[in-house]
Amino acid sequence: MVNESLNQEESNDSPRPESAFQTDTSYSNPPSDPGHLSVSIHPSVSGHPNVSIHPSVSGHPSVSIHPSVSGHPSVSIDPSVSVHPSSSAPPSTFAQPSGVTTQPSSSGREGSVIKVSKRRWVVVLVFSCYSLCNAFQWIQYGSINNIFMTFYGVSAFAIDWLSMCYMLTYIPLLLPVAWMLEKFGLRTIAITGSALNCLGAWVKLGSLEPHLFAVTMVGQVICSVAQVFILGMPSRIASVWFGADEVSTACSVAVFGNQLGIAIGFLVPPVLVPNVKDQEKLAYHISIMFYIIGGVATLLFILVIIVFKEKPKYPPSRAQSLSYALASPDASYLSSIVRLFKNLNFMLLVITYGLNAGAFYALSTLLNRMVILNFPGEEVNAGRIGLTIVIAGMFGAMISGIWLDKSKTYKETTLVVYIMTLVGMVVYTFTLKLGRLWVVFITAGTLGFFMTGYLPLGFEFAVELTYPESEGMSSGLLNVSAQVFGIIFTISQGQIIENYGSSAGNIFLCVFLALGSALTAFIKADLRRQKANKDAPETKVQEEEEEEEINTSKAPTVVSEEAHL
Repeated sequence: MVNESLNQEESNDSPRPESAFQTDTSYSNPPSDPGHLSVSIHPSVSGHPNVSIHPSVSGHPSVSIHPSVSGHPSVSIDPSVSVHPSSSAPPSTFAQPSGVTTQPSSSGREGSVIKVSKRRWVVVLVFSCYSLCNAFQWIQYGSINNIFMTFYGVSAFAIDWLSMCYMLTYIPLLLPVAWMLEKFGLRTIAITGSALNCLGAWVKLGSLEPHLFAVTMVGQVICSVAQVFILGMPSRIASVWFGADEVSTACSVAVFGNQLGIAIGFLVPPVLVPNVKDQEKLAYHISIMFYIIGGVATLLFILVIIVFKEKPKYPPSRAQSLSYALASPDASYLSSIVRLFKNLNFMLLVITYGLNAGAFYALSTLLNRMVILNFPGEEVNAGRIGLTIVIAGMFGAMISGIWLDKSKTYKETTLVVYIMTLVGMVVYTFTLKLGRLWVVFITAGTLGFFMTGYLPLGFEFAVELTYPESEGMSSGLLNVSAQVFGIIFTISQGQIIENYGSSAGNIFLCVFLALGSALTAFIKADLRRQKANKDAPETKVQEEEEEEEINTSKAPTVVSEEAHL
């Protein structure tokens, strides 16, 4: 008589590994029939195509069997007889409690399971929100450039530096922060970034007097340091938390928050801070804006502490699982940087991304000045034009991310979007002088759809070209390039606008966007992360598959035979 029982899975969050299980089976003969023998089976799984059983038999009417089992249906039994069963088998081969027990192997258990976490969307949304808050603080001065010039009694160039300090601080701090990301992980970097963002917002509240421009600069520099802990995270969060068919969409959502913050930074300051002559009233309106952003930054800092986790229990994709396996705590940090610089395709992307993003930074910083030159007194509409650029870009980013997840055409999509950015910039340049504000809204929106829609494409293309190197490092180098070109373009275009007008300044950007389009065509689509996923296909463990896996784990079936001594 055979007694069988199967232990159930621990929970849905503890799915069975794909490649290892152990089975303990005991066949016991009734006490009334001494002629039957008792068999104890303890199989372990191997990849061999045959089921081989090598029992050790003693003179006692009990047989101890320790087979090596595979999924093949054929069974061969080669008994080896001895007098003392204890000398013929290890202790683990003797009888276990009656029943069939299936246990997952503890070694490599988590590494063999691919499963996406429900928390992933909460994590990326919280990140997007505090990235939004930081991006708002970047552009809140530039969107009402003329008002802050009047309040603090400084030049336009000094106000431009309130935006450019974001670009300047990023360059020397990238490598230390990227090292911290590898050393301490996502949660530590997220908490540090949101804390600095909150601190900078409250420091600005001490600058509500015309002679305290230095204080507001200090607060802005603190926020710019926080930005270093933010900009390199979208692709890292997407890779660590999201499956292979979601990473591009998730990266777009993460970048979406930053772009939305810029959009709100164009829209809200002109509404909250009207262009009034009375310094006390102006200080009051500025304080309202600073208090609101300080409160929001504090709330988001608390949410990051509560919600943000380092990584999910199981890797969400096969590529991420392999990345964990390839990661070495002894790996040289500098060697990773050297490998990235030797990657020609990636270095071309670094240059082209910097040209595009740098043009966007310059355009955003100087937009208020350009619009007022062509449409005097239209500060509010200047903010609305900036809002239109960024909102259209957010739609472009989301559509690009979804398209990449479906098509995996990274090089082709990046090239098309880059060329359309150039076309949009040319059209925007020549329509700005027509004197038709509604036309500027349309052309600016078209430009924004492609220009800011390109940003997440660059992040994801970089991860594909550099896998399995750190996503934080590849994204960081892209952002360094963007900050360098952003500073160069902002200063140069600002001087060109003052001396030759807005059209000449925009043509200056068109030339470099044309160069970026040409260089993008030379990038080879070496999609290393996609190759990793194809070489070892991802198998997500879903609830509906668990029953099938339990049934599979019952194989091989052991055929009992009754023998008489």
